Amino acid sequence: MLTNYHTHSNYCDGKASPREMVEFAVAHGFSHLGFSGHAPLPYDNNFSIKGDQYLAYCDTVRALRDEYAGRIEISLGLEIDYIPGLHEDFAPLIETGKLEYVIGSIHLIPAPDSIDYLRTHPAEAADHLWMIDGSRYQTYDEGLQQHFHGDIKAGVKAFFYQNNAMIESQRPTIVGHFDKIVMHNRGRYFQYDEPWFRNLMYETVELIHDMGLICEVNTRGIYKGRHNDYYPGRETLKHMNQLGIPVMVSTDAHAPEDLIKTEGALEFLHEIRYREIVDRL
Repeated sequence: MLTNYHTHSNYCDGKASPREMVEFAVAHGFSHLGFSGHAPLPYDNNFSIKGDQYLAYCDTVRALRDEYAGRIEISLGLEIDYIPGLHEDFAPLIETGKLEYVIGSIHLIPAPDSIDYLRTHPAEAADHLWMIDGSRYQTYDEGLQQHFHGDIKAGVKAFFYQNNAMIESQRPTIVGHFDKIVMHNRGRYFQYDEPWFRNLMYETVELIHDMGLICEVNTRGIYKGRHNDYYPGRETLKHMNQLGIPVMVSTDAHAPEDLIKTEGALEFLHEIRYREIVDRL
């Protein structure tokens, strides 16, 4: 079965319309396609669904689900950022949009001393968040200096603690790329196998296990040339397999052709005899 539940469109930072994504999926024999646009945020940005477009996004996906019934199963979801002080409750978006699933992810990390400020000044959030994603590693470097005074251990701890708070309080359907903090690191600030980093990461893995959540195996870093491994990495996946954590391969597609860029993830999971691979929700 060909499936993908981490799919973006031009309602957020994707490069194609929802219909174009569906048409590509149908043409390539997909059985299931889930849309997970970046959820609206209470400040201006260039990557998330605009607040006044949220219901249109939901209606568009539902209309496509009805139109393509019998050819492909389409699901309505969101990728929601959990941001302390700014965006800590997924329930309103889930209820308003009548969502079928949620991917919980961390892309933006507030400086510890700015969380209370964000509660009362959400429109100014862009000046108080460390963006760990995006196409420019310079943004990562500048944010680390500005918000964490260059202290990579403090920044990484904040990232994983934020993941943990999201997992415990929101329990998303799927946990998204929970080690993506490594992408723009590029081995410059720390190594993936350093004990302090591995301990933080495995603490999050244990929490995912305890909450009984699905974790994605995200391939986007590889095919975009920004990382040499999946999110989470191969060695972490072996540890997760020992714990029995279910995983779902996702391409984090932002364009139709991205849907098929699984980069050998399924083959790898079968090679290590991964115990529970989820291909539909």
